[in-house]
Amino acid sequence: MREEKDIRILQKYIDYHFTDEGLLRQALTHSSFTNEQKINRTGHYERLEFLGDAVLELVSSEFLFHAYSEQPEGELTRIRASMVCESALALCARDLGLGQFMRLGKGEELTGGRDRSSIIADVMEAVIGAIYLDGGMEPAKKFIHRFILSDLEDKQLFYDSKSKLQELIQKEFKKEFHYELIEESGPEHDKTFAVEVIMEDKSLGRGLGRTKKAAEQQAAYEALLSLKEQGICI
Repeated sequence: MREEKDIRILQKYIDYHFTDEGLLRQALTHSSFTNEQKINRTGHYERLEFLGDAVLELVSSEFLFHAYSEQPEGELTRIRASMVCESALALCARDLGLGQFMRLGKGEELTGGRDRSSIIADVMEAVIGAIYLDGGMEPAKKFIHRFILSDLEDKQLFYDSKSKLQELIQKEFKKEFHYELIEESGPEHDKTFAVEVIMEDKSLGRGLGRTKKAAEQQAAYEALLSLKEQGICI
């Protein structure tokens, strides 16, 4: 079965093999899938997400405490919030290719749920929760360090993308730019916003997010990457 093959592939990707593969399967399952399949509601990822969120906060707090030994508590809190926010976790989940392994209902699939930041960020936390339940803190910590707390230089660019883009444009171009809402989709309780960064009627980058702010952050990050490819020092 393809599902079983996907489970094996994902375990190889993350370099952790579950004793109870049902936990990983649950972490990858959206409630829309369980509703369509008439599976017990406890079979989707939300409870594991709750646990994974707590594990992630502890591990990231410990990491920042040692990595930024001179920073006060308020600054550590700010950095942690940016590192584990929905947009940041979605970025990490996309790097891992997590979306391709998720189990979604047909309706959620058709409306783009497989790449929706709010869903893949939640699944990332659910996978952490599943690893923690299956193997304890050490493998969960290893997963977080490898897939969330690694490559911090590039990720810091994402966390601070809006302010960095503003500084860069002022320095290199000395021109005005703005964020423009291009599209809204989805139901009122779970909208997805598409935003572009515009400078002189030209799009520098495009982003998607559950909030306009998250979409702007993604658009700014895409703009920075594009400018970097053009040889502009960031």
